[in-house]
Amino acid sequence: MKESPLAGFYAERIIPGEGFAGNHIFVTDGVIAFDHHGYSLRNRLLTYHTNGWATRSPQGWNCRLEHVSFNLLDRRDLNDNKMFGPDQYLHDPIARAETYLGRVNHIEASARARAKQLVQVAI
Repeated sequence: MKESPLAGFYAERIIPGEGFAGNHIFVTDGVIAFDHHGYSLRNRLLTYHTNGWATRSPQGWNCRLEHVSFNLLDRRDLNDNKMFGPDQYLHDPIARAETYLGRVNHIEASARARAKQLVQVAI
């Protein structure tokens, strides 16, 4: 699926520091994020991911956050960014992703995540 199910979303990438694991790509509108876990608040996704890797890794785990400015479906672009292209996996990850995305009600799920932001602001 080349187009976002919701307008205003773009890809961001968590890039671990040299020698550390923890690369992750997700889409966000700056407040809400979507990855393989579904929709959540972006800040909660970042906290979950970074805390998880920091506790599993040697002391000093760190990362940077980067806006993805390359084509996530192009093998050359992915390889240039030290990532596997879709055709380098055993099964077709694009077909699996499209099936997964087709099962999600993006409007309802993103609205539930956004409601959590409103609760946090009110507290």
